[in-house]
Amino acid sequence: MSERAVSSEELERYRDTALALCDAADAISMAGFRRDIRTETKPDGSFVTEVDRSIEHLLRERIRAAHPDCGLIGEEEGSDGAGASVCWYVDPIDATHNYMRGIPIFATLLAVAVDGEVQLGVVSAPALRERWVAWRGGGAWRGSNHIAVSRIATIAESTLLYGSRTADMRSGLMPGLDATLAAAWRERGFGDFWGYMLVAEGAAEAMIETGAHPWDWAAPLVIVEEAGGRFTTAAGERRIDGASAVATNGLAHGELLGRLQEMR
Repeated sequence: MSERAVSSEELERYRDTALALCDAADAISMAGFRRDIRTETKPDGSFVTEVDRSIEHLLRERIRAAHPDCGLIGEEEGSDGAGASVCWYVDPIDATHNYMRGIPIFATLLAVAVDGEVQLGVVSAPALRERWVAWRGGGAWRGSNHIAVSRIATIAESTLLYGSRTADMRSGLMPGLDATLAAAWRERGFGDFWGYMLVAEGAAEAMIETGAHPWDWAAPLVIVEEAGGRFTTAAGERRIDGASAVATNGLAHGELLGRLQEMR
């Protein structure tokens, strides 16, 4: 947990900065969306576009200008001052592969952690014309609407979302995944940021994922938690730097974690 209290004025400054940064990022991403843009393959086999790099470079410059002593952790340019008390997480385009293929489910993700505790998260999805924001003690919001998780308490009644069933099974971190999905009322592969946002706004009960990174999970964690849910690894640890993520409405969390670990 944070070593010091974060004032409402400080949170407002972070929020206002993040919203302005997302305005700039949205303009860049939409200018390149469904256009002929340059792409490259990264060492891990994933893709990056010139738009990803342009957005992250701009956001880092503006964050550093507004908060010169902060740390920065981003997808494309790595970590700078990650041990600082205040640290920003930057994902210029979450769901780059969707962006490349003209699928409108992509977003810029920004988060601020103070002494290791994520205090603010913003997810801005311009092609969907949606933006989610949450800060500690301020609740979770989609635009001007306050959002909250569902009240469904059992897997049998739940909608479960996941990123990649193949990757999740290969990870070995959730051997009971297939049986868990089969036990649910409904299951769908709504991956990336969108699955977490659907949990936060009560449209689904859980989002399950492996293989992502802290910049993918920092903003969703605070948004899900401020909406009343829980966010842990498949092993039940509350962290954003693990190998897996399980976000739920809270009520179904224990049952889901247990089922995911059951050998079949």
